[in-house]
Amino acid sequence: MSARRPLRRAVVPAVLLAAATLAACAEGGDDGPHVIVTTNILGDVTSRLVGDTARVTTLMRPNADPHSFEISAREAAQLREADLVVSNGLALEEGLQQHLDRVEDAGVDTFVAGEHIDVLTYSEQAGDGAPDPHFWTDPARMIDVVDALEPALAGIDGIDEAALRSQAADYRAELEALDEEMSESFASIPDPHRALVTNHHVFGYLAERFDFRLVGAVVPGGTTLASPSASDLDGLASAIEESGVRTIFAESSQPHRLVQVLADEAGVDVEVEELFTESLTEQDGGAPTYLDMQRANTERITNGLR
Repeated sequence: MSARRPLRRAVVPAVLLAAATLAACAEGGDDGPHVIVTTNILGDVTSRLVGDTARVTTLMRPNADPHSFEISAREAAQLREADLVVSNGLALEEGLQQHLDRVEDAGVDTFVAGEHIDVLTYSEQAGDGAPDPHFWTDPARMIDVVDALEPALAGIDGIDEAALRSQAADYRAELEALDEEMSESFASIPDPHRALVTNHHVFGYLAERFDFRLVGAVVPGGTTLASPSASDLDGLASAIEESGVRTIFAESSQPHRLVQVLADEAGVDVEVEELFTESLTEQDGGAPTYLDMQRANTERITNGLR
């Protein structure tokens, strides 16, 4: 088993705060600091840190695909007026990168989460050694992001630094508790069953953090914009049969059809279970916050493999 990264222990239970605003425009007036965030996962995290000390606008709608979502001309213009633009980076926001490049060139303050973590790369088979942007599947790395984002937010004129510091501490404690919950739940899965197959390569960080094996993915590479060939499916079906995988996981933002075809192709009794992997949902959709998403996925992975 790989060594686990040490985490700071939470001293007191964290206080639950309101969930992040996931609409394109945050609620509230136009006065005060304004932070614009690309993905709804980071939008939720940023909102938890700033509370009501700043407006947070999240560009990516619930249930959207971060690899392909786009923004309007009005939203692109808003980026230039932001006090801080927060993005995932590591080539995740493929449909938005041109706007992010222009904003940075224009001198707008930016925070790229992927620049503040220990980055994993895809295998050559999965993505030619490109950086993997799906760091949020590891809550320890999300703590790294919070540690770096807090001072970036504190540097915005008009931010209540004392409130920010308190809210960041509360949320950091919740992330540490989440990491412990996930560790305990995954520990109940026998080693022979700790194997993952999903739509595309999204669980590299979770696999490293919690000692899973990545058997493969239906869609090659790290983007949902690629398509599998017949040989890709044949090879993965063989790997599934050899590894004895019992459940294949399909992402909530992507169709299940190819995953079901793969399950049928494998010729074994394989269940298809839906996970929330790249996008949060509406309030009643099962994963309206990052913490909700991680807990739901932990339960489904544990039940599916145990």
